Amino acid sequence: MLNSRMIRDYDDREDEASSMNGINRVNIKLGLHVSIVLKEDQRTGKLTEGIVKDILTKSPAHPHGIKVRLQSGQVGRVKEIRT
Repeated sequence: MLNSRMIRDYDDREDEASSMNGINRVNIKLGLHVSIVLKEDQRTGKLTEGIVKDILTKSPAHPHGIKVRLQSGQVGRVKEIRT
C-alpha cells in the first residue's frame, strides 16, 4: 500500500530523472545541444546529436520526447540533453 510520503518521494525521483531528458518541453531551449532519435531510427534507437533550431511539439510534455528540428534540418524526438 502506497502512502502519501512514498508517492511524494517517487514524484521527486521522477522529476530528477526527467530533468535531463527530453520529455518536458520546459527543458528544451533553442540552441541546446541534444541527442534525438529520428523516425527511421526508432526501431534501433540510434541517436543523432545536434543543436535545436525549432521546437515542434506544442504540448508541455510528451512521453516519447519533445519533437525538435536540428540546425542540420533533421527532425526527431529528444532523448537526451547534452552538456
